[in-house]
Order: sequence, then C-alpha cells, then structure tokens
Amino acid sequence: MNTESSNSNFAASAERIRAGVSHEFRDFLADVEDLVKETTTLTGEDLNRARTKLNQRLAEARKAAAKMGGEISQRAQQGASDANEYVHEQPWKVIGVSAVVGLLLGFVLARRG
Repeated sequence: MNTESSNSNFAASAERIRAGVSHEFRDFLADVEDLVKETTTLTGEDLNRARTKLNQRLAEARKAAAKMGGEISQRAQQGASDANEYVHEQPWKVIGVSAVVGLLLGFVLARRG
C-alpha cells in the first residue's frame, strides 16, 4: 500500500465532492431565486406548476446530497482501513509517533496547569 498515493487520491476525491456540493448548491439557489421572482406575479395553475418545479428541484438536491454523503462515508471507511493496515504493517513506527505525541501533549497540558 502506498499511503502517499492513497492520500492524494483521497484529497482529489474530497476536492471533487466539495466542488460538486458547491456547484449543486449554487444551482439550487439560482433555481430558488428564479422561482421566487416568478411566483410574485403567479396565481392559480401557474403557481402550482412553480411549486411542483421547486419540489422537484428539492428532491434532486436531496438525492445529490445523499449521494455525496455516501461517497464521503465510503472514503472515510477506506481511510480507516488504510490506517489500520499501516498500523499492522508498521507497529513500531506508530508506537514511536504515539509516544512522542503523548509526551508533547503532556508537556503542553502540564505548562497550562
């Protein structure tokens, strides 16, 4: 396992998800703004069509959010799996780094108190 390539893949995937969320949110806001402008003068059947369109757009946004949430969850599980694999492959390195982090944390906390 190459952790560097795994980290870069994770970062690239996270950036794609962030860009997708940002794009989806901007599109959603633009649609809502357009519908608000249109509905100020609408009545009857036109208003019902506008409501239907807004409900459809909300459903699409929910689906996109659920999909992205699933992708984030999948990436988090992969990251945990990679970390577990690394710990099993390099236990002494992990113990050493953990000890140093623990000492530094203890030092910082002791100085605060």
